[in-house]
Amino acid sequence: MTRFALLILAALVGSCTQFPETVNVDVRKNELPPEKTGSYMPILCSPTPAPSSPSSSVHTLRPADISAVYSMGIPLSQRAEASRVVNRVAELLSMFNPEVIAQHVVKPSLQPRSLLEEAEELSLSLLHQVTDWKFGLLFVSADFMCACSPNVAADVKAVVHEVEEVLQLLQKKLHHSLVHVVVWSTNHQQDKCDCMRDKSINQRLHKATLLKTLQDSLSHVLENPKWHSERADFTAVLQSAPVILEPISDSESTWSDLNQLALQLWTNLLQPSAGQADAMDTSVIAIPCPTQERPFLQTQKNSPTDTEGKVYSKALTPTDPVMGTGIPCTDRSPSPTTPTSVHELRPGDIKVVAAVGDSLTAGNGVGAKTDNLLLVLNQYRGLSWSIGGDENITSVTTLPNILREFNPSLTGFSEGIGNENSHQAFLNQAVAGAKSGDMERQVRALVEKMKKDSRIDFNNDWKVITMFIGGNDICDFCTDSVFFSPRNVVGRIRQALDILHSEVPRAIVNLIELLNIVPLRDLHADKTLGCPTWFVNLVCPCILKPKKDSSELQKAIDINKAYQHAMKELIDSGRYDTHHNFTVVLQPFLREIFLPKLEDGRPDRSYLSPDCFHLSQKAHTLMAQALWNNMLEPVGNKTFKHDFATSIDLKCPSETNPFFRTAVNSNYTFPGPPPTPPPVTNWGSDFSCSNTAPSNSVPTSAHRLRPADIKVVAALGDSITAGFGAKAKNLLQLRTEYRGVAWSIGGDKTIETVTTLPNILKKFNPEIKGVSLGQGKFRTGFNMAVSGAKISGIPEQVRRLIDTMKSNSAVDFENDWKLVTLFIGGNDLCQYCNDRASLSPQNYIHHMMTSLDMLYKEVPRTIVNVLGILEIEGLRRIKRDSLGCSVLQKYICPCFLLAAEDSPELAEVKRINRELQTETEKLVYGSRYDEREDFAVVLQPFFRNTIVPLNADGRPDTTYFSEDCFHFSERGHADMATALWNNMLEPVDKKQAYNNFTNSRNNIKCPSEEHPYIFTKVNSFPSSTTTTAPTTHSTASPHSSTAPTTHSTALPLSPQCTENVPVWLAAVLAVTGLLIGWAVTWLLLSRRAKRRKQMMTAAVEMKGTVF
Repeated sequence: MTRFALLILAALVGSCTQFPETVNVDVRKNELPPEKTGSYMPILCSPTPAPSSPSSSVHTLRPADISAVYSMGIPLSQRAEASRVVNRVAELLSMFNPEVIAQHVVKPSLQPRSLLEEAEELSLSLLHQVTDWKFGLLFVSADFMCACSPNVAADVKAVVHEVEEVLQLLQKKLHHSLVHVVVWSTNHQQDKCDCMRDKSINQRLHKATLLKTLQDSLSHVLENPKWHSERADFTAVLQSAPVILEPISDSESTWSDLNQLALQLWTNLLQPSAGQADAMDTSVIAIPCPTQERPFLQTQKNSPTDTEGKVYSKALTPTDPVMGTGIPCTDRSPSPTTPTSVHELRPGDIKVVAAVGDSLTAGNGVGAKTDNLLLVLNQYRGLSWSIGGDENITSVTTLPNILREFNPSLTGFSEGIGNENSHQAFLNQAVAGAKSGDMERQVRALVEKMKKDSRIDFNNDWKVITMFIGGNDICDFCTDSVFFSPRNVVGRIRQALDILHSEVPRAIVNLIELLNIVPLRDLHADKTLGCPTWFVNLVCPCILKPKKDSSELQKAIDINKAYQHAMKELIDSGRYDTHHNFTVVLQPFLREIFLPKLEDGRPDRSYLSPDCFHLSQKAHTLMAQALWNNMLEPVGNKTFKHDFATSIDLKCPSETNPFFRTAVNSNYTFPGPPPTPPPVTNWGSDFSCSNTAPSNSVPTSAHRLRPADIKVVAALGDSITAGFGAKAKNLLQLRTEYRGVAWSIGGDKTIETVTTLPNILKKFNPEIKGVSLGQGKFRTGFNMAVSGAKISGIPEQVRRLIDTMKSNSAVDFENDWKLVTLFIGGNDLCQYCNDRASLSPQNYIHHMMTSLDMLYKEVPRTIVNVLGILEIEGLRRIKRDSLGCSVLQKYICPCFLLAAEDSPELAEVKRINRELQTETEKLVYGSRYDEREDFAVVLQPFFRNTIVPLNADGRPDTTYFSEDCFHFSERGHADMATALWNNMLEPVDKKQAYNNFTNSRNNIKCPSEEHPYIFTKVNSFPSSTTTTAPTTHSTASPHSSTAPTTHSTALPLSPQCTENVPVWLAAVLAVTGLLIGWAVTWLLLSRRAKRRKQMMTAAVEMKGTVF
């Protein structure tokens, strides 16, 4: 009796949620909806009035009738995550039957078992349970199949056949059972599938298409009436969407993600409500409850018949759309003689068309007119808006088909279906999944094809080349905001255009401004449209996943506009108007797009292919028309808004303006490039992060530490950390320690003028303590670095640091969170050949371990950054015609710099260099420092593969080095600080392991809403209870004894709850819980005794779960 009372009380106090028929919980703010605050309704779903006896039919089964939850098919590699999801489903069912149990048919074994073997074991274990209702989750993993393999269709068929055999077995042997089939997937395919590592294929599209194929194939099997008509006590149902576990490195976010997956299963377990919509804001957990109108668990018979597929097909079938276009132009003649100027080019003068880009130019899904996502993989190049040449203008509207009305002998267009290497692709070199970085390769392939093809007079034929790229860059920008920054993306586009400019004569290039992609989100806000939102989440996560009104969504909007602006700025520079036979014209008709609406106000998805992401032929028709009109509009006055709902009338060349419009013949004055910036006077950085708040309360775990929670910084090391010669302008200043600009600990000025780790942290916490200032040893703060130090001197530095922090009245030693950075080893390596015994890797690791042990045992609330030693060999390339570089450099590091090229001595010290890196990684990522929740050691590896920065001439850039060509200059310190900070915001297994010194002011990464914490080993690998890093080497713990730790797999649906519960509220809830417990006990007493007797005879051990 008290068990039920405690259960309800735990739920009331612990869940921090309220549940009406649909309960919304904001997992970010951990708040109740405002209109429910202060209301003391029952927190869990209110049980609907139950009949006097359990249901006799599976089609009238209620949640309270379920006595046990079983799962099969869980992959061994994802057992922990899938088991937690199943446990959460059982927790939700426990709202109606507190005795529900969750049983996973997975024995601890290294040998995987087939689905059929698991099903046979389950059948045997439940042989005597013929009256209790059971709910089974049959997981069908897609991860072992290779999405890009030519055998994928056969693999899917084999899996579906196995599932059918399993269901036949379960139907034959199980009684009183409801089975839900679930397609399960993670993002682990690249590890097992060689072709998925090929960057020339659209990996996400292949993966998403595989899941949809498997889903549709299983749907076809389960539509068979035998699964829901032959017996009243058994049925099988397919969950309407795959369960996709994304790799999230933050433990809290992972729990939230698992909650969402459990709620997805739960929602599809219930009878669907009419007009039920998908919630795009995944931060709000909406827990649906059975209603009096729909009280049953979903089956094929008792649920609405408007399935996704039927809505899908209906939404996709327009009434005989007209894809052809009438050409109103009467004057279609070319110029009397072949023009010599691109600014006097008539449509009839064009002899060759070509295109580069991504899947929108490759034509993915353009001709897919049925409910078949597989067809999105087809590249309908003959229908592509800018380069397709199927049929003619009366039935297929494309730019080449329009141009053929002016010159029937036009060549270069693509036809039919195929990839870029097919014969019919011709000069359509677009590659599905391509990004800006692929443009150079595509352009070179295009130029090579044009030069070699006998149908093309490369030097004399006039060409129209269309480049449309950037969609996949913006779909990925949130994964690496630096790599996909507008500056870098357009820089890669510039490289491709430069090749065309220098190598292709007689060409006009259409650069299509990136479309405004954000409105595509509207298609996924209404479930009745039947859009496969889960599918597009895989293809374009950075646009579809951000929550409504979130800073991430606003960032996506801003980046989209920034891409567009950067493209315009590139063309407006006049860079491509240096001679009369070549130009690039920006065509901006997609800058602002408006999706067409149906009469009922919903988006019209007939303009999209079956995936609600790629465009259908209907949209390609409008894009071709809009591009043509843009080409005839003067530069500076081109149409930049595109309403898909509005028909487009083709424009014609006029007598006064018969040419394609360029900047020159439009009398457009280039604004020119931005003014040349003044000489660099500082090495500061721009800071654009908006999520700078600290935690709501001081964290107790190092794995939930936000940058703003850091109160104290400290540093250990050698002359690099001491700032030796960082601002030196001559040999006299070389010996000065400029500690105020030291990369990991300096605090001079602000981030805008001096880039250091503390100056970045000041943006999160202006009161940060421990920074070193100025020069010399007067204001060193907690910068304990000593010039010339080796690893053997670090334990002494640690002792001084601990004593100094304890004696500093400004530091709350026990409670302030500290960030300590350790960078050492350069002097050990440089002198290794002179003292191999004492400077051996074994001694190095011994001293490193001693230092970390001292911190681990004595310093509370600390994260330690351990910098992997850099590859010193690169210093051999740093040359400068000066006394410091020619003499001092070799004196400072003789073992590397005096050894002859390819000598055994050089090979030895290079081996030691790598061994020190490897052994340091083993020490840090072993289990030695894992037992304290308030302490973490993290290896920051940006120097593992050291790249010497180059100048514009491709030579080593000596401005990154001081007067001795060995120590770093202030510029080098700035880039080291940025690299360290960025490493701190990257998961352990995804940290950048090389330096990319460019000194760009906008390279600083920002914490995300999804993961606001500094990454540690634990929060980078949240799925396992005992975390291991990629490289593991256990070392004896510095603790003499440890307390056993227990971990729960049943986690609450909200990640955090307030720690303070008023006493009066606890008393009220306790009494309420007891009353509810007595009532539930009285109702279930007889059934409980009977069930216990049956459970004792079962062959399988049952394990209860608690909400």
